[in-house]
Amino acid sequence: MNGLIIMIIAIIVLGGAYLIYGRYLANLWGIDENAKTPAYEMEDGVDYVPADTNVVFGHQFASIAGAGPINGPIQAAIFGWVPVLLWILIGGVFFGAVQDFASMYASVKNKGRTIGYIIELYIGKVGKKLFMIFTWLFSILVVAAFADVVCQTFKGFENVTALADGQSASFISKGTTALLRIITGAGSDPILANGQVASTSCLFIAAAICLGVFLRICHNKWVNTIVAIVVLVVCIALGLLFPIYISADAWRIIIFIYIAIASIAPVWVLLQPRDYLNSYLLVAMIVASVLGVLIARPTMELAAFNGWNVEGQTLFPYLFVTIACGAVSGFHSLVSSGTASKQIKNEKNMLPVSFGAMLMESMLAIIALIAVGSVAKNGIIPDKTQPVIFAEGVAGFLTKIGVPQSISMTLITLSVSAFALTSLDSVARIGRLAFEEFFVDSDTDEENMGPITKVCTNKYFSTIITLAVAFALAKIGYKNIWPLFGSANQLLSALALIACAVFFKKTKRQGWMLWIPMVMMLIVTLSMLGITIYTKSSGIIARTTENIGGDALQLAFAIALFILGIIVSISGLRALTQKEGAKA
Repeated sequence: MNGLIIMIIAIIVLGGAYLIYGRYLANLWGIDENAKTPAYEMEDGVDYVPADTNVVFGHQFASIAGAGPINGPIQAAIFGWVPVLLWILIGGVFFGAVQDFASMYASVKNKGRTIGYIIELYIGKVGKKLFMIFTWLFSILVVAAFADVVCQTFKGFENVTALADGQSASFISKGTTALLRIITGAGSDPILANGQVASTSCLFIAAAICLGVFLRICHNKWVNTIVAIVVLVVCIALGLLFPIYISADAWRIIIFIYIAIASIAPVWVLLQPRDYLNSYLLVAMIVASVLGVLIARPTMELAAFNGWNVEGQTLFPYLFVTIACGAVSGFHSLVSSGTASKQIKNEKNMLPVSFGAMLMESMLAIIALIAVGSVAKNGIIPDKTQPVIFAEGVAGFLTKIGVPQSISMTLITLSVSAFALTSLDSVARIGRLAFEEFFVDSDTDEENMGPITKVCTNKYFSTIITLAVAFALAKIGYKNIWPLFGSANQLLSALALIACAVFFKKTKRQGWMLWIPMVMMLIVTLSMLGITIYTKSSGIIARTTENIGGDALQLAFAIALFILGIIVSISGLRALTQKEGAKA
């Protein structure tokens, strides 16, 4: 199969889905263009900040498109390209886009409140408390996993051979080499691409703060677009010329300090402008990749279908858990209802920001599928990390439109890092808010809270607690965390779909399109968590596991998520059978 044909099919399906199905849902649920959105009604200059469509879209897309749509399709490609393609397209349109739109819609109609508050209002306080625990644990997993991804793309050294005098690369002066030894504590080989990525990313952060101030002054979206693109190009150019070399351990500390600041700063200062800036990079990468595929017409060196059981993994439920982002992801519901819904200026903007951003992420997953198919040899996927496979495949496409291989690799690595880092910005804030929301209800008198409650709802305290646990998990490594991400993510999706289904039923809106995704994701994720609990516990008891500490951690999280998921699901499904309320 030619990758061009897959790309054309994806463009037709995803484009048609937005124009037909997306607009159908907007008309069915009802969009009031004259309604005062929570961004204005609850405006506080911190979380509730009205923003233009392109700015909120940039935040939504940059936040949801983490490492998932790149890792998932490449990992699942062991089953063949056909099941991966079908799940991305079907899941992206009828599962993911519907969930994202429904989550944002329910939030905007409820003063920009999170899914947790919606559960409290329509299901009950106990369900909300349990959901907030689930959300907090999930946020910790995401922060730990994505922080490790960013550290690996930032790390300035490969600790393989000593960097002796006279052996340093031409782009490093002897003085810099001496400084590097001080920073790392040992001689190391510098990694040019990672240094350039780290430098550019730091410049993005500094530029985003300045851009945030500019966006508060200038409200012309075309001027904002031009300024953002110019700033983006300048940052990339300077980053390529002046790489930064710091060890992975040092970067881990720096990154956690950054996300701690980002999670409590007003969204217009850093979150909005940084995601807005990065969205142009990410969209440009997708557009360039599409053009590269159209010109290169790569052959898919993968089998169409390799069977139901491959490398000890069964198609069900492995495929549907592995490909989360790009098809359906519970994390999206947290962004849609936790941050983006508080920035919507007009209800009509919900469709492009939620439904549209999800379909754009599905396109990224399609590119990842074509990338792994183009670099595979005789149906065998290279024994490399998923980001490296993606970078090599896409870099091959970009060379066809005249971009040098070396620059292509740096830009793609930068994009992958940007995906993960922008997700960190949002999920750290979401985790902090989830921790705070656990201790308060909609009827809590915030002026007369007890001392413990006041401390636990303090944004500085909640940020420290959340990130401290995530930092400890990040130390054990990405590989020990990621296996749980897919299951937790998809179970979160099922819970969000249940909450939205209850909201639509209680407010007398059509929610039938949520039922099949809701039931399927419950079956998929509970099955996968059950398998994880069985395999990890068996390995620990029989002492056949090579990493008892990592497996024990995964087992503990899997059991906790399974129990919480079951209890919240039962509460939600019971609420679906209750008498309907008045329309909100």
